[in-house]
Amino acid sequence: MLGVQDVIGALRRWPLVQLLGYQDIRQRYQRSFLGPFWLTISMGIMIACIGIVFGSLFKSDMSEFLPFLAAGLILWTYILSSVTEGSITFVSETRTIQQIPLPLTVYVLKMVWRNMIILGHNLLIIPVVMIIFGLPLTAAHLLFIPGFILLTLNLIWVTFLMSVICTRFRDLPQIVASLMQVTFYISPILWSPALLQESSRAVIVDLNPMYYLLDITRAPILGQQPQMISWTVCIAMLVFGYLIALPFFGRFQKRIPYWL
Repeated sequence: MLGVQDVIGALRRWPLVQLLGYQDIRQRYQRSFLGPFWLTISMGIMIACIGIVFGSLFKSDMSEFLPFLAAGLILWTYILSSVTEGSITFVSETRTIQQIPLPLTVYVLKMVWRNMIILGHNLLIIPVVMIIFGLPLTAAHLLFIPGFILLTLNLIWVTFLMSVICTRFRDLPQIVASLMQVTFYISPILWSPALLQESSRAVIVDLNPMYYLLDITRAPILGQQPQMISWTVCIAMLVFGYLIALPFFGRFQKRIPYWL
């Protein structure tokens, strides 16, 4: 299968993927004193401001709401960047794709790796929040590792699909960005899913894949066990996603340079 061969070829070039990802970060923050830590500072300020406003509106205990909000916004930023940048992965690499014969998956992995580096900077906010509110370390925090791997693998298959479709139809990236804005408001990021329990509106959470992707990563950050249904849904999404995305990518990958 062409799609699988392309992925294997990119994985064999993993050091190149890392180098390209680091190079993107360096170019983006060239001549900047703090570099990507500016994103961390702005993220911290946004969490503090939104936490104070919405915590007051919801009359929530700040020791519970602010860590919940911080973890949610940091993870959402990673998801949002991966999806929106992933939709234009090939378009933004037009010159390189047309001039250098590399597996197309290299550009997908480079984008994901770049966003993982930025996520790593933003995650530094979490220990600060834990220290401020005296949250203890528990064994549940270790579940963040498998949860994050599962989240990232799901984002990769989404990128495979979206990057091919958005390369062919150039109006779609704007539609993707708009849909992600809607998804932000209907996902439990600024609000707790407990607010909709025993309500007919609970379907907003139950049928929202983003909730389960957030749960397997946010719950461990908060020292909690993710729900078993969250693991089940995310693993099912992973299996069915790749069964669709890889054949789809393999079928159209040779046309991508011509679409560019």
